[in-house]
Amino acid sequence: MASKEELIEKLKEGVVEYEEDDVKELSQQWLDDGYEALEGVMDGLAAGMEIVGDLYDKQEYFVPEVLMCADALYGGLDILRPHIPKKEGESNAQVVIGSIQGDVHDIGKNLVKMMFDVAGWEVHDLGRDVPLENFVKEQMKTDSEVVAMSAMMTTTMLGMKKVIKMIKDKNPNVAIMLGGAPVTKDVANLFGADGYAESAGNAVSEGIKMISRLREYQKKD
Repeated sequence: MASKEELIEKLKEGVVEYEEDDVKELSQQWLDDGYEALEGVMDGLAAGMEIVGDLYDKQEYFVPEVLMCADALYGGLDILRPHIPKKEGESNAQVVIGSIQGDVHDIGKNLVKMMFDVAGWEVHDLGRDVPLENFVKEQMKTDSEVVAMSAMMTTTMLGMKKVIKMIKDKNPNVAIMLGGAPVTKDVANLFGADGYAESAGNAVSEGIKMISRLREYQKKD
């Protein structure tokens, strides 16, 4: 039988080598051996995704590899996440995410979604080419704390400003995060957003850095 340390290493390796079936089997074995699901997610799956982030930064991996690694990570998450106990009286934070109307690009959006998933957030993914009012409706329906929007073209980016106004008029406390190639920090500030990720590529690095910070945070808890 593999030791706890060996299982952690294999989980990490499975994510890095995008071996989805192996990751699923190892995640099940982790539970069967009586180990804590959260530890498997953080020190196995998320730690593997950090290594993927380094490979991406060194340009040894590119977006297609990162997406295959993400599939492996999701394979494990689906098995482990239902076994993570919620803290007493605590409900998970929620995020509404989607690519703005007219925009069919969703690689960056999917990677950011993955980071929220790993963090244990409840994700309401509206997909791509999302009508502007749907962001507002979904936020009100779910009372999500964060709305994340992505655009890859300057023409579609302008829709973000309208959505931000519509949401903030109804609920000024919602945090809004923008991402995509044409979006800059200045644009995000100008539109009244609360945060921003530079591009699909940057969403990978930013998101993976979020995972690192998240793991540190979980350890302190």
